[in-house]
Amino acid sequence: MANVTDLQTKYSKLAQEYSKLRAQNQVLKKAVVDEQASTVSLKEQLKHRDQSLRKQEQEMDSLSFRNQQLAKRVELLQEELAVSEGQRNSPSQHGLETQSVFDEDLQKKIEENERLHIQFYEADEQHRRQEAELRGRLQELERDSEQHQTVVDGLTAKYIDTIERLQSDKARLEVRMVKCIIKSVKLSSFFPLCSQQQLRRCQSELNRQVKQSSSVIQEKVPFNDTSEYLAPRHLKARDVAGQALSFIQDLVAALLNFHSYTEQRVHIYPRDSSIEPISPLNQKFSQYLHENAAYVRPLEDSFLQLHQSITEDTVTVLETVVKLKSFADNFSSYTHFLQKILPYQLKSLEEECEAPLCTAALTAKNQELQGDMKRVTSVFEKLQSYINILALPSVRQDAMLPSSTSAVFTQLAACLHSLHDAIKEMSKHYNQKAGLEQELPTITQKLCTTSECLLGSLGSLTSSTGKIATFFSNNLDFFTSPGYSPRGGTVTLNPLQAESMLANKKKAAAYMYAIKKPRPQSVPYREALSNRRILTSSTESREGLTQQVQQSQEKIARLEQEKEHWLLEAQLGKVRLEKENQRIADLEAQLAAALGGSPNTQAAAASTLAQSHEEAEKELQKAVGKETTLCTSLFLLNKTQTSNVGDEDSREQLIKTHYMARVGELTTQLQISDSKAVHFHSECRALAKRLAIAEKSRETLSEEVKRANQNITRLQDELTTTKRSYEDQLSMMSDHLCSMNETLSKQREEIDTLKLGSKGNAKKNKGR
Repeated sequence: MANVTDLQTKYSKLAQEYSKLRAQNQVLKKAVVDEQASTVSLKEQLKHRDQSLRKQEQEMDSLSFRNQQLAKRVELLQEELAVSEGQRNSPSQHGLETQSVFDEDLQKKIEENERLHIQFYEADEQHRRQEAELRGRLQELERDSEQHQTVVDGLTAKYIDTIERLQSDKARLEVRMVKCIIKSVKLSSFFPLCSQQQLRRCQSELNRQVKQSSSVIQEKVPFNDTSEYLAPRHLKARDVAGQALSFIQDLVAALLNFHSYTEQRVHIYPRDSSIEPISPLNQKFSQYLHENAAYVRPLEDSFLQLHQSITEDTVTVLETVVKLKSFADNFSSYTHFLQKILPYQLKSLEEECEAPLCTAALTAKNQELQGDMKRVTSVFEKLQSYINILALPSVRQDAMLPSSTSAVFTQLAACLHSLHDAIKEMSKHYNQKAGLEQELPTITQKLCTTSECLLGSLGSLTSSTGKIATFFSNNLDFFTSPGYSPRGGTVTLNPLQAESMLANKKKAAAYMYAIKKPRPQSVPYREALSNRRILTSSTESREGLTQQVQQSQEKIARLEQEKEHWLLEAQLGKVRLEKENQRIADLEAQLAAALGGSPNTQAAAASTLAQSHEEAEKELQKAVGKETTLCTSLFLLNKTQTSNVGDEDSREQLIKTHYMARVGELTTQLQISDSKAVHFHSECRALAKRLAIAEKSRETLSEEVKRANQNITRLQDELTTTKRSYEDQLSMMSDHLCSMNETLSKQREEIDTLKLGSKGNAKKNKGR
């Protein structure tokens, strides 16, 4: 008894120390996470500073390029000035003005060049200062990170020592527990009669309670129908879905860990990516494994939605569970993902076999693992087929019969057991492979740690698949039992029947609980018929009025268009009338002026006037094409006037002067266009060079960003996996300690009861 008390005190001390260490570990974890967040923010600031620095470098490059252009321009201007001074003997006023313009331009360019040099020097100095500050900050952060890492390493070593000490205490407790069990067995062999008497008393008491309860039920319960079709199936379905959700969550976590640790192993063995690049095949394999969360996470999310869709107000059968289809689709996508990575897994194992230090035993284990991976993938394909078949009734109501449904559930249970066996075999073979790899002379600590993590993930995957298979087998009777259907019928429910059944259920519940609600009064049959006739006639009249309104609106739109057309025609006619009145007035004035001339001129003017009147009448009668005739008549009239009054020599001189002026203007415009074209050509060349430089810098920056994102994702995955593994280990240790405590308390109670019983028997024997 004293040993048990000492053991309990030691165990309580160990539990207190473990709780203290766990609290300290949480605080340190939080500090490490905060420092990592600050490091990430500082890296972001450094990244922004680098971007601004690159922008300033680009601006400096552009300014230097512009400076070179200006220098070349100044040289060209100086050469032109020298040539013009050599060709010119007697300077004129125009040359002095040109020289002053060149001097001003040169002075402006020199000032601009000085200003650009000053800006370049200031930007360079600012960049150097910022770079020095950031480098100092980065060194401080690296020192802080190293300090935190040393603290974490020390705590990890301390926790490892604590775990080892607890494991040794556990072994000692197990030995003592075995001794206590042996003692209890010896003591229990002395008192079989007492236990049999207690069992008889318990059975008689239970029989009496059963009889009493059955008599009360028969006397007090007025309605008792215990048939299966009235059982609360939705409650059982929700309970089963909740248990399955917890198992699916464990399976998803195990699959995520397995794929993540497999990706880490690909980067470590057979080639270490930190020393030499891995093969293109493993690079592609690692890229696919990095995308595993996109296929595994939707399994948990879709099954969570399925669990949430099962409520007390729903009828839970395959025809009404619509969310099962989304889970089947996500499971199909994950199966396709496994089929996609299967060739890369096999090739990766073949590459490990081709390594120079690979032994024959390792080659055999790799071949066994290849067979295990093929088997696991094929089992997942079978599961996909069965789940898709179960999801069909929610899409098509006549997809399956009840007999075939029970057969599918049975096959699904057998397939789950096959999956558990396949993963168990793969875990066993991988454990043997890891043991053979530890015997190699070139094994690294990183590979050992990754292999241990991978074995842990396989162990959790084996336990989760085993739990799912056992759970499904235990609830197979519920899955294969007939759902909601009429008495003795085999027809399944569709969603409409389910809704009507729920409505009847609510009415029955309201009736059973005497919930009286006022019902609306019914309408007499004759009144309903008259209302229907009125409604039909009003509907027909409404349709007729709607058609009339549409026709009226179309007619109004057409009349509006015609109105606009005739308004335009009226305006055109008015303009033409004004033009004709003006032309008639001009012709009358010409006729009045010609009356004082020769008779031939009068006759020509009269004939011209008559022709003009005829043309005016024709233009007023026609709708289109009058402007051309008007221009022709005016041109003939002007020609007649110029032949009578104008002088050919003066006319030619005027035309010549006009065209010479026009040629001079065109020459000036051509010179301006040439100078603009040269300027634009030089600007385009400069922009093309800047564009090429920007493209190169963009490519380099995109590559850097891509590498940085890959590093960030890899570090985040490592952090999550490490955190998850630590949390799992701590939770397992706490659960184990709790179970050990319960076992010890039970054993102590049994020992106390047995001792009390032995003392009582000893007293009875003495009394006899």
